[in-house]
Amino acid sequence: MPGGALILQNSLRSLQYARCKIILRIVNVRAGFDMENAEQGEHINGRAKRPLTIRVGKKLRNSINSICTSQSRIPVASILSEKLLPWTSMLGDQWHEIAHEAEQILKFREAIPPLKDISPDHARIAGDGNWRSFFLIGYGYEVAENCARAPLTAALVKQIPDLNSAFFSILAPGAKIPLHRGVTRGLVTCHLGLKVPEDAENCWMNVEDEKVYWENGKWIVFDDSYRHEVENNTEETRIILLIQVKRPMRALGTVLNNATLWGIRRSSFVQDARQNLSDWETVFQKMEKNETV
Repeated sequence: MPGGALILQNSLRSLQYARCKIILRIVNVRAGFDMENAEQGEHINGRAKRPLTIRVGKKLRNSINSICTSQSRIPVASILSEKLLPWTSMLGDQWHEIAHEAEQILKFREAIPPLKDISPDHARIAGDGNWRSFFLIGYGYEVAENCARAPLTAALVKQIPDLNSAFFSILAPGAKIPLHRGVTRGLVTCHLGLKVPEDAENCWMNVEDEKVYWENGKWIVFDDSYRHEVENNTEETRIILLIQVKRPMRALGTVLNNATLWGIRRSSFVQDARQNLSDWETVFQKMEKNETV
């Protein structure tokens, strides 16, 4: 490489590194402030103020995503191949068993919390409660009681490298999830079809203007930092296993990604959801005992 080009390349790397350090500092400092505000119950006009980490993170999202793009070890595209993630075959080979556990849990459908009740930050897209989520692991936090209810699935997902979250995503007939995008390009989202409506063409996801359809035992892998929407225009419930993992990246991107996810994990965005899941556990236990809630 000519000397001038090498100097330019090194200069760009240094600039990117400095930019990353600034973002890291902001993410970590804001995460600390957010935890303090959550503990103090910070409110505005009588309503709970949204997590500072999330508000600042949204402003930094484009910068963080830009670094994730340049540091990614896999293609940056809306739809990805499951072959990029070798662990997908391990779960795909046992999808029948995973689906059986999901269907046993679905017997207690009314005790499975709607996503809007777990995370108020998802209220806009979670609609009227037709999208329910049975969490095994969320942002690195294990839900022990739920893992015990789906022991095979839990044992399998715990073997996934760089796992962030794993849960059964349950979409009722007629449910619609409006156009939205995820918090960071530092995560890759994977859907394993477990119970797909027979009228599969009317149960779909649109990712950046590319429509995809679930199939039982098949994966859809995508980057949810691209805008996407979901509709189940059938009379059947759709169930998938939703997995989120850290995007494979080079060293600089990995450091930034870990710091970003650390900040999100500490924020009330996640901590409130953990408390809400704990509250719903009582409901699930009562239904398991055939008690009236």
